[in-house]
Amino acid sequence: MPRHDPRLRYRALLRTPEFAPLLLTGSAHTAAQTVAGLGLATLVLRTTGSPFLSALALFGPSLAQLLGATTLLSAADRLPPRAALSGIALLFAAGTAVLAIPALPTWAVFAVLFAEGLAASLGGGVLYGLLNEILPREQYLLGRSATNMATGACQIGGFAAGGLLVALLSPRGAVLAGAGLYLAAALLARLGLGARPPRAGGRPSVAATRRANALLLSVPARRRCYLALWVPNGLVVGCESLFVPYAPERAGLLFVCGAFGMLVGDAVVGRFLPARLRGRLRFPLQALLAGPFLLFALDPVLPLALAAVTVSAVGYGATLLHQERLMGLVPEESGGHALGLHSSGMLAFQGVSAALAGALAQYTSPRTGMVLLALVSLAVTLLLARADRRETKKSAEPGTVNLVPRSPV
Repeated sequence: MPRHDPRLRYRALLRTPEFAPLLLTGSAHTAAQTVAGLGLATLVLRTTGSPFLSALALFGPSLAQLLGATTLLSAADRLPPRAALSGIALLFAAGTAVLAIPALPTWAVFAVLFAEGLAASLGGGVLYGLLNEILPREQYLLGRSATNMATGACQIGGFAAGGLLVALLSPRGAVLAGAGLYLAAALLARLGLGARPPRAGGRPSVAATRRANALLLSVPARRRCYLALWVPNGLVVGCESLFVPYAPERAGLLFVCGAFGMLVGDAVVGRFLPARLRGRLRFPLQALLAGPFLLFALDPVLPLALAAVTVSAVGYGATLLHQERLMGLVPEESGGHALGLHSSGMLAFQGVSAALAGALAQYTSPRTGMVLLALVSLAVTLLLARADRRETKKSAEPGTVNLVPRSPV
């Protein structure tokens, strides 16, 4: 086999101590989230008849991550990673089991989802900070490619399994299956990961979280990275949150196609995209996310809708490129906080977009909501790309020194 074969690099990753257990822990968590989320969204739609509440049940917990990102995130680098990951997964298992209780009031459902969202804001920073600690920085893009590909595969399997469980058993049965998968994630973290000390000293606090966030966002280049990671992707997730009200019986299939497209995009970017093209393709690839959703203005037949969703999701591969850019702008010891801010902000904006999408669908139609959000996503991507080009052109002028400070966060 040729020495440059990319499969060799993935095999080397899997031989890296603790990478495989971390990959499996994240995969089990993703599978749990998709299975339980589809079941819960269907259950809420059947109970309330509201597209808004259905979309909020699927992606609304991400709204709580906005609060978590401003209060809890300093703990991401100040807690032992193994204990934090296993504890958070146990919390999700218990909370998801509660969501399956018959006749649980709708307000109680969203209270549990809010608590889970707060915990998730911390979990993302711990997980990706540990990944950054396990792998050398030059292997980070490849490692994130592998984790994203595993996420895409688990979403495909999770949404397919969730759709089958909803059809063959009940939405409540899918929620209970998700609780079992969260328990498996807790066991994988506890048994597979080694005991590591926290990456940073000091006590976590709200003040420390806000101080670090302010420093991370104080540099224009980092701000643009965060906006690119949060806003266009979040708006497209808002489009996806309307799959259940758009096609209740085919939503699982639409989600599977989206997960497959994301898997393809991550594989291509992580394995085959040359380093010299990564900077140039960040924004064009991200524009691909929104473009295909404009076809929903024509109320496409199901095969065309499935194709549009698949092609759109390939654009999620741009996230890897923006993440690589971000990690080049932050100090190593603050990687967990920086990645946690990315993860929490991204998921929070997904929740905002899901709520906005649900409101638009409530007063217009699901396909109209998709088209409007896609247009805004495309506009934001173009504006960020233009700002990035201006800075690149300015830094290339004679006599210009392009220094991006790595402020101690």
